[in-house]
Amino acid sequence: MTTETRAENTAPHGYTADKEAYLKRLRRIEGQVRGIARMVDEDKYCIDILTQVAAVNKALHAVSMGLLEEHISHCVVGAAQEAQSSGDDTAVQDKVQEATAAIGRLLR
Repeated sequence: MTTETRAENTAPHGYTADKEAYLKRLRRIEGQVRGIARMVDEDKYCIDILTQVAAVNKALHAVSMGLLEEHISHCVVGAAQEAQSSGDDTAVQDKVQEATAAIGRLLR
């Protein structure tokens, strides 16, 4: 599925119900990153900075896993339900491929 195709899709995304929670978490992460930059600017101890970087990585990983779960439970399942009625499983294969690629990017 291309970016253009995704942009044309007006159906709500799987994360829509939790959008505000995701935004709140991302704003908190953004604040943590600004704090890390401030630590570097203030020449703080490198291990303390690395500890904060690890915390940001863990927080981003949690967001990623939540979005991936939402994609599978909403988008992939929705495509499977659609395939049952239409008999065409192309959309399911596309959604599974997207999820697989996303997992691959997360594991790099």
